[in-house]
Amino acid sequence: MAGAVPGIRIQREDFDVAAEIAALTRDRADIGAVVTFSGLCRDEQGALSELELEHYPGMAEAEIGRIAAEATERWPLQGLTVIHRHGKIAPGENIVLVVAASAHRQAAFEAANFLMDYLKSRAPFWKKEHLTDGSHGGWVEAKEADDRAADRWKKSGG
Repeated sequence: MAGAVPGIRIQREDFDVAAEIAALTRDRADIGAVVTFSGLCRDEQGALSELELEHYPGMAEAEIGRIAAEATERWPLQGLTVIHRHGKIAPGENIVLVVAASAHRQAAFEAANFLMDYLKSRAPFWKKEHLTDGSHGGWVEAKEADDRAADRWKKSGG
């Protein structure tokens, strides 16, 4: 049987974590576990004034949708929400949210972890740092550790 239909949003506006959990779980007695991950913008020891996230509209939604669909195939999820912001985001503000709901905690934990590993390393977003001294810190390069984290989810041959 197919898994839950993921809710995917890419938006400039902030989101309310509690409201997103409530919307996903409302009137759902089949859900026994909800795991959330919310990623926030760090200030990089006070050097960052804002992080600018760019994406290709349509492409980003499709890629996140593909990753989310794979999560619903791998784990028995009752619900899944993925929200990723774009635009200029100040330190302390939300960037990304993953809410995974299932009957049991292990599926929700693994699905959320899987999604974040892929979002961090493979989702088509580009990040540019704007520093407190008025300069640009440049485009943020992908980290090898993020790639390794995503690689652990690859299915072995066969």
